[in-house]
Amino acid sequence: MENSAALKKEEKSVESKLNELIFLLNNGDLGKEINTIPHKIQEVVEAKLSEPELIAEFKKVDDDHLSRLEKLDKIDMILQTNYIDTKIAKSIVVKRYAEFIIQAVIGLVMLTLGFAMIILPAPAYFEMFTIFHFTTNDGFTLMDLISLIVILTGVFLIIKAYFKFAEQS
Repeated sequence: MENSAALKKEEKSVESKLNELIFLLNNGDLGKEINTIPHKIQEVVEAKLSEPELIAEFKKVDDDHLSRLEKLDKIDMILQTNYIDTKIAKSIVVKRYAEFIIQAVIGLVMLTLGFAMIILPAPAYFEMFTIFHFTTNDGFTLMDLISLIVILTGVFLIIKAYFKFAEQS
């Protein structure tokens, strides 16, 4: 309830300042200064942080070795000086999900490729490099070793994507 009263008071304050600015522009004798006003307003708008810079500022607050109250003060200052809307928040969430999905899909493709390399017959020049012989005609080949490396890389990517996703949720 106190927050809504503070917001209404702040809105009235901003509105009264805007009305004062309009009154001064209409009734004041500004002369040459009238041309600099749009440029000053543009400079203030451009001074706002872009989306990646804003995220970096929030991450920097998290990395600082400050007390909780100091961290809250810094976050409050960032939120007051920069505009965050739902479009920015949605784009951040979409990017995070896209990173997870892309990494998981790459892992699944590598897993499938590795198993396909083991199951499908390999060319003779690849099969002639036998690392470990089970019998005189069969053994663990270079193709099997490469397939296992591809499978383990795919499993690693899937697990890494899962833990990254679980950490962010």
